[in-house]
Amino acid sequence: MPSRQYRSLVEYLDLENVNLGRPNLGQDVPVLVYRLMQYTLRDQIAAEYGEAVARKLFYQAGKAAGESFCRNFLNVNLDLSTFVTELKDKLIEMKIGVLRIEELDPDNLNIVLSVAEDLDCSGLPIIGDTVCDYDEGFLAGILKVYTGKDLKVKEVDCWANGARVCRFQINQ
Repeated sequence: MPSRQYRSLVEYLDLENVNLGRPNLGQDVPVLVYRLMQYTLRDQIAAEYGEAVARKLFYQAGKAAGESFCRNFLNVNLDLSTFVTELKDKLIEMKIGVLRIEELDPDNLNIVLSVAEDLDCSGLPIIGDTVCDYDEGFLAGILKVYTGKDLKVKEVDCWANGARVCRFQINQ
């Protein structure tokens, strides 16, 4: 295997064959364990390099994950409406969240969407800030693969800033 310096680990993942390595435990893991990994990693990056770098790195990691997710689990040859339906269904199936399109201008690629029961933040204490940088990147990665364009994704509402859903503004 080439050095990770030259090739991302994501490229080596067989995303659908987790059961081979976990024949007894399977694919499921509690949300608490996922969040423990995510937020301790984020805190360590922020402590070492600053909050802006942590946010940037989590966005970039989310974007890489979104691109891989889209390539592995979604059909990019569908029309937009059918693609969004497939994405909604897949996010629910994988227990990532419940997607809802609130506004959609397909000609200009202006979108407002919300995610309820978000894997990253639903139920967190209110800290007065958005925390779903990874989710921003994840959505940007999915949409990049589907549209072929780098769209801007910005979380405007979050459980951690008092909203009960994560809301994302997406545009070119």
